[in-house]
Amino acid sequence: MAQTFDLILKNGTVHTPGGAESVDVGVRGGRIAAIGTGLGDAGEVIDCAGLDVLPGCIDSQVHFREPGLEYKEDLESGSRAAVLGGVTAVFEMPNTNPNTDSAERVHDKLSRAHHRMWCDHAFYVGATADNAEQLGELERIPGTAGVKIFMGASTGSLLVDDDDALSRVLASGWRRVAIHAEDEARMNARKDLRVEGDPSSHPVWRDDESAMIATKRIIALARKARRRIHILHVTTPAELEYIGQNKDIATCEVTPQHLTLAAEDAYPRLGTHAQMNPPIRSGAHREGLWRWLNQGVPDVLGSDHAPHTIEEKAKVYPASPSGMPGVQTLVPLLLNHVAEGRLTLRRFIELTSSGPQRVFGLVGKGRIALGYDADFTVVDLKKRWTVGSDWLASRCGWSPFEGMDLTGKAVGTIIRGHRVMWEDALANEAVGEPVRFEATEFS
Repeated sequence: MAQTFDLILKNGTVHTPGGAESVDVGVRGGRIAAIGTGLGDAGEVIDCAGLDVLPGCIDSQVHFREPGLEYKEDLESGSRAAVLGGVTAVFEMPNTNPNTDSAERVHDKLSRAHHRMWCDHAFYVGATADNAEQLGELERIPGTAGVKIFMGASTGSLLVDDDDALSRVLASGWRRVAIHAEDEARMNARKDLRVEGDPSSHPVWRDDESAMIATKRIIALARKARRRIHILHVTTPAELEYIGQNKDIATCEVTPQHLTLAAEDAYPRLGTHAQMNPPIRSGAHREGLWRWLNQGVPDVLGSDHAPHTIEEKAKVYPASPSGMPGVQTLVPLLLNHVAEGRLTLRRFIELTSSGPQRVFGLVGKGRIALGYDADFTVVDLKKRWTVGSDWLASRCGWSPFEGMDLTGKAVGTIIRGHRVMWEDALANEAVGEPVRFEATEFS
């Protein structure tokens, strides 16, 4: 007897754990119920002829600025940008105002997000010297992505930079801890290397050694504490080589912007719009990141979406804030790298879906398989287009990639069986729910 589904995706090239297949996918109750041909009837059928159906892409590092900084971005606008770009779930960072550093503030974010965010979501808890002993309980709250440590000051006031406080944070809890690894003492000592009005001095100030010192320190402390860590936005080949020697305890992330931009072009062309922490570095650094990426060292790709207004970015360096938007351009930038032969589609899927599932212990996400959430990023690998201001949804109103010609774009974003975006048009309502983690579901 033919089955009945809520949704069937037909005629697409579907990327299952076994590889690319010309099959249909049936969805019932928000989950994948069948994969094959001749599945039966459905309340909704989407024709995906000529398109590739990928597991839903997960961006495991975004800053959506709510509460306190909503003039830059908020949970609704940031998540709208995410789904327009093909992202089905995000992990949001704690350096808001106030910081997300207590149970009350985690629950406040979860309440603000419910069916107001367009995509599924989780929120990091910010580590401080004051809440270190409470982090083991805070990381167990459903909807939390874990604990985040800022070893070097970035946007916001969260900072844990001495070994004693870092050790206390690592001793409290057991989930993998996310790390911003730049050495605060070295950067403070090098502030005089910043040149007023010259953002190209940003990577001179926040140099390779600032990153490497912090990465070596946190890996040593993590090993002593027997605590797994995840090092965010790695920018130097030397760090990736070192992390590759310590994969038993450390996973890591690279970003699309560090894989795409190079200092020699970016700072003259973009000025402070290329300023972020850790910095955009040289073309040689970029090529080194690609070399280690193709050796399998990075586990995930995150956008580090960190918007500031055009007016803020117009301030004279170093008064200008660090950070750039990126959640909406994550998928198309990577698809363009696929089109140009730098990245395989299989590796793209690993970095944006199965990788996050493995690193963070996600429940029901990260692959197209029976019983998993019906999350799909449907892409046109051959579409040639230009990133235009009218397509950008972030409240900050700009992108360093505006005007860039790309090949490959997300045509549809489907989350738990809901067609949230199709051909740049949004659904009538947001359906975002908290991401589920093994650590909070089954601990």
